[in-house]
Amino acid sequence: MKLILSSCDFGNPESAKFICDHLCKSIEQSRVLFFPNEKATEDKIKNGKYENRLSAFGFRKKNIYVFNYCNPEPFYKLDIDIIYISGGNTFGTLKRIRDTGFDKAIIDYVGNGVTYVGGSAGAHIASADISHVAKYDIDTYGLTDFSGLGLYNGIMICHYNDARESDLAQLKSEGKYPVIALRDNESIVIRDE
Repeated sequence: MKLILSSCDFGNPESAKFICDHLCKSIEQSRVLFFPNEKATEDKIKNGKYENRLSAFGFRKKNIYVFNYCNPEPFYKLDIDIIYISGGNTFGTLKRIRDTGFDKAIIDYVGNGVTYVGGSAGAHIASADISHVAKYDIDTYGLTDFSGLGLYNGIMICHYNDARESDLAQLKSEGKYPVIALRDNESIVIRDE
């Protein structure tokens, strides 16, 4: 299992370079299943907006699959190298994934060697718990289960800065989970080998 987690993923040149340097294949050769955030509509998914965005990062359009929350069936058993969940509202994006039942498929993909790339919300979603994110994202989605995908048995504080220092100290003192804080230009690779 390999996770590449960051605060800003491809939106930050340092993070983009870090991600590309840690992929198993070049970005041009990598086949990616991308999960749009909670604002994605079926029209945006179908009109190529996300393919264009990912191709600007270096992915080839023929290697890009954009997850359709209205029709998840075609996305099981793909031959992919990367699952990529970017930023957005952590609660809304996780709820959309769970509502399709695809959360289990993501865990299976990653368990079978697909690299997970998560930026901001995507990094939080990979962790054990997202309840602390309520200080930064508003949960207007009615989530009652705040467990993440559990790919990393700890929690993240993305977009870490001095204003979040007391949050980090409190979460560490509670000792419920290991805590990783990532500034906007920081990324981390987590492996379970």
